[in-house]
Amino acid sequence: MIVTLVVELEDKPGQLLRVIEPISRLGGNIISIVHDRHRISPLKRIPVEFVIDIDSDRFDEVIGRIRESGIYIRSFNEVRLKATASVLLIGHIIHTDLSDTVNRIDGSGFAEVVEMHITMPKLNAPSTALITISAKGKKELKEAIQILKGVCSDKNITVIEPLNEDAYD
Repeated sequence: MIVTLVVELEDKPGQLLRVIEPISRLGGNIISIVHDRHRISPLKRIPVEFVIDIDSDRFDEVIGRIRESGIYIRSFNEVRLKATASVLLIGHIIHTDLSDTVNRIDGSGFAEVVEMHITMPKLNAPSTALITISAKGKKELKEAIQILKGVCSDKNITVIEPLNEDAYD
């Protein structure tokens, strides 16, 4: 199973290793690590996100061993959205009801808008948005992009997609 695990680490040498070792010893494969030293939690620690692939029978043991080593675990959950694509939108994104656009994707039941960055250069000028959509699989992701294209067509917003080459080939 694929799991997202978020821990909070002290900013000192060896902290990542305290999380990586139990994952490795129990047969887990680390897919990604997001480690941003500029983000500090209320506990004055650095949040680090791991995405791991591990046998479901071993996951509880991994969590136990990480906790035993004194690492604070903020959250963990199974990843249910496995395909992701980023697209660029150009047009009057905010003025055409951004929440409606997002709700049409989220309301599909198989895809969600998981991230968005918007740039608005001037008050009445077109804006740009980098929008990231995750879905249950590549087929569902392709369908979610089609929903987005339809919504954007109705709102006269240009869609440039996908920005990640292997999104749903």
